[in-house]
Amino acid sequence: MTSTKKRDYITRAGWQKLADELDYLWREKRPHVTRELSAAAAEGDRSENAEYIYRKKELREIDRRVRYLGKRIDELTVVETTPDDPDKVFFGAWIDVADDNDQTHRYRIVGADETEAATGAISLNSPVARALIGKRLGDVIVVTLPQGERELEIMAIHYEPPTA
Repeated sequence: MTSTKKRDYITRAGWQKLADELDYLWREKRPHVTRELSAAAAEGDRSENAEYIYRKKELREIDRRVRYLGKRIDELTVVETTPDDPDKVFFGAWIDVADDNDQTHRYRIVGADETEAATGAISLNSPVARALIGKRLGDVIVVTLPQGERELEIMAIHYEPPTA
């Protein structure tokens, strides 16, 4: 039986960030909350102990996130290689584009787990990324967004972090 499950890609930096979060939660945050919970439990009546109730809830949230991260990290495929053709847009690329109003934007195509609007890190599955994949320097693409169609011209493609 062949698997039809779609692969979830991530950059090395994105994977490391998730692994660091898991490590922090497991080695630092969870033991701290467990100690605080024990101290709150020692204060007596747990049914009216706000600190105890809060720490139990916090511990459940940490455990839920730890379980999620543990599973998710194992499901991800880290992409570490640069493409044979660096003049073409692939996963992990930083792309400078100019829109139809001559405003420039920088995007980086990353996995869904590492998207961040403030830095321009967009999911491989986003409309902009799907339109950019496989295109070359100077290509003009048309992207359909909720606000309507936008034209973007590819001005630069980088596979190492751009300096400016």
